[in-house]
This record gives sequence, C-alpha cells and structure tokens, in this order.
Amino acid sequence: MNTSNPIPAGVIEGFFGRSWQWPQRRQLASFLSEHQLDFYLYAPKSDPFLRRHWRASHPAEQWRELAATRETYRDCQIDFGVGLSPLDLCTDQGITDTAALDAKIKHLNTLELDYLALLFDDMRGDIPQLAQRQSELAERAANLSNAKRVILCPTYYSNDPVLEKVFGPAPEHYLETLGQTLDRAIDVFWTGPSVCSDHYPTEHLLEVNERLGRKPFLWDNYPVNDGAVRSQHLYLSPTKSDRSTAKPYIAGIAANPMNQFYASWPALAGLSQVLTSQQAPQCQTILQNLYSEQTAHYLKQDLPTFEQGGLNALSDHDKQILIERYTPLGIIDPIAAEICDWLAGGYTFDPSCLTE
Repeated sequence: MNTSNPIPAGVIEGFFGRSWQWPQRRQLASFLSEHQLDFYLYAPKSDPFLRRHWRASHPAEQWRELAATRETYRDCQIDFGVGLSPLDLCTDQGITDTAALDAKIKHLNTLELDYLALLFDDMRGDIPQLAQRQSELAERAANLSNAKRVILCPTYYSNDPVLEKVFGPAPEHYLETLGQTLDRAIDVFWTGPSVCSDHYPTEHLLEVNERLGRKPFLWDNYPVNDGAVRSQHLYLSPTKSDRSTAKPYIAGIAANPMNQFYASWPALAGLSQVLTSQQAPQCQTILQNLYSEQTAHYLKQDLPTFEQGGLNALSDHDKQILIERYTPLGIIDPIAAEICDWLAGGYTFDPSCLTE
C-alpha cells in the first residue's frame, strides 16, 4: 500500500455491462502504483461466479486469470480484493445455507486477498431483519477470511430516493441497526447523498458517521457510466477536488470507473492528485501526461461533446467525423480506439445486464 494517502484510495471495478479485459486489469496495477493509489477490487457485475452463481467455482481458465491478476498486484505492492454478492443468503430460503458462504470464502482465501467486500446492493429490501442478517453474514465472512480488510455494501447505500423506488422502502432504522450490530472492524460502503454524488458535504458525512457508528468508506461513482443515461457519455474530467476535504470524515475511497478502461484514466489520475497534493487537478495537464500530444489536444477539444452532449446529441454524420478523427490515433493511444467503439455503439446500454 502507498503511504502518501492518510486513507486508502483505489479502484473498484463494480459496474454493469461490458467489462474490462484481464490484461487491462493487470495493466491497472502499474497505473495505480505510478499514481500513488492503494488498491483494486475485482467486482464486475458481469462475473456470475461472484453474483448469481456465486456458489459455483470459477471455470479453470477464469480462475487462472484471476490468480495471475492477484500476483501482478502483489508484485506491484498494490492491495488486491474481490467483491462477493451472496444476495440470496439474506432470504428465508438462504438462511440455512451459510455453509456455501463458508466454502466460497475458504476458496477465495487461496488468493490471499488484502480486501474482501461483501456486497448486498441491487437486492430487494423487504426482508425481515435485513440489517441483522447482513451483519451476521459479514462477520461470518470476516472470521473465515484471511483478508486484511472487510467491507460491507448495504442494500441502502445512499440517501438517494431512487433506491427505495427500485428496491422498496428501507426497513425502519436500517442503517442505525446495521451500525449497531456490525463489528466495528468491518467497513461500510457509502455512495454519498446520491447514487452518483457530485459532492460529499461534511455535514452529510458526519450524519452518516453517526448513523453507522463509523466513518463510511466511500464508493465514489465517478466516472462510472454503466446506466441507461450515463452510458451516453464519457467522463474525461478529473475527479473534483472536494474529495480532499472529505478525507477526515471517511475510512477510504473506492472509485468506480467507466466501462472504457483507458478513458477512465483521467478521473483516476485526478483522484490521486486531489488526495496526495490537495491541488485542483488541471484537465489539460492530466490529458497531456496520459496520452500523446495529438490525442490530448482532441480530447480537450471534444470533452464538452463527450461529457455534456453525449451520443444522443450527435448525428450519424457527427459520429462519423469523430470516428475518422480518432481512428488513426488508436495505434498509439488505446483510448482513441475505445472512443471509436463507443461512438459506433459498442457500449450501448443493455437493460438485461441488470438481471445477470
């Protein structure tokens, strides 16, 4: 772990839709090391063996890739973790099946994880004693795991009313009960005032701290773009500088990046700069440091189009012009190929990904 940050700061690959490739995940290790970030959590929603089929083992080839990725992070001295979503264990039918959780944790122990995340997001909340049950499962996992740090993601991980709209009303005093029953050594993910929060006001973080009985571990949904609306955009601006003012009130911060691996770099590099230097990151400087001069020039020029207008504001003719602009640059800058792929519809949001 890097020592430049007073809190752990890193990346959680926790988005829906098209996932990163294994070589990209391994490449991220050197990127994080270079930018003084501390950890990576492997938790893509597309991995069924961490979600819908979590009881089953990964196929041999996929497990070899996961193990090799873990070793890459060890070599780079970056902490590595996995996010597991045993959602059905919270139901009446799953309560008697904790042996499956034990077996899964013991299997994951062979990776010698630094982080283990137990993720209870994206599930119905109308389950009796939901907070108590999740606390029990998290503590069971923590007792069996050899990970140095365990983090729980609650079902209601923000004050955003959209969560109750989608997953039903939260149980009364859900967060307070979770905080009271959960071992203080276990961290709790929180996305802020909204699912995708632009800012983290001090007053808000203090309120969450009081309700949970601990500092929240921020799951920062910037620059993630996996939803129906956000997938229409590429967020190339650096992370906002107010993340620095949040540091005294949080246990750590995990940035959830975009489906586009290389296009996520400016936000992540900006997060590093904010946390280590407490200076507002300059977009042009970051783009020039990450990409070739020509690509950085075009990205700065097209940034308003990608971030604000997005695909819906572009005609087919506009898209073709942009594709012709970036295609030659794909030889030296992989982000250019990603942009062309995005413009051509390669990252179109598929609602079916939400049920995988």
